[in-house]
Amino acid sequence: MNAATAKLVIAVILDIVDFTLGRIPGFELFVDVALGVAAVAMWGWAGLFAFWEIADPTGQVDGFVPTMTLIALSQMSRGKKTPRPE
Repeated sequence: MNAATAKLVIAVILDIVDFTLGRIPGFELFVDVALGVAAVAMWGWAGLFAFWEIADPTGQVDGFVPTMTLIALSQMSRGKKTPRPE
């Protein structure tokens, strides 16, 4: 398993945590901040997109958007280089 695939698996697990624990009233802000920090640690500047989830004051809507998985998928294609035709 390469690093990009491992990050994708971690992202899916973190999105499941967000869908379950992130929906508990009063706890959703802590989950969103922790996931944002984890996203920045894994993907750098692209991980800052995970902080949009803090904008949802109810914590219910962002649980249905797999933000971490979407960031992981977008970053997986960045690492691949296309061969140049000769």
